[in-house]
Amino acid sequence: MNIPSELKYTKDHEWVKIEGDTATIGITDFAQSELGDIVYVEVETLDETLDKDEVFGTVEAVKTVSDLFLPLTGEIVAFNEDLEDAPEDVNSDPYGKGWMIKLKISDTSEIEGLLSDEAYKELIGA
Repeated sequence: MNIPSELKYTKDHEWVKIEGDTATIGITDFAQSELGDIVYVEVETLDETLDKDEVFGTVEAVKTVSDLFLPLTGEIVAFNEDLEDAPEDVNSDPYGKGWMIKLKISDTSEIEGLLSDEAYKELIGA
């Protein structure tokens, strides 16, 4: 199970890479392995400002569809359009080519509420 120490995590199994006031967000290695083969990623919230914990999109696997929850309040400024043609990148490279959105963070104090890699490992029993 790959859980990079430089990232932050949520109880909803998203990872967050903070760079200044921008966050790159995707789903964790644990989440993609639980979902199975991902066949579609949908994000229709580009250029919208959403609150923390709002649904920003969905990820569809062979047997299920799961909502994606925003880990921080902010404006969605980019969507990884490569996932439209290659949703399997979420399975093969969840922390790299499988990233989903970039967010301009509205309230940086919310970052403190995210989980460390150690806390996330505890959550999933790794």
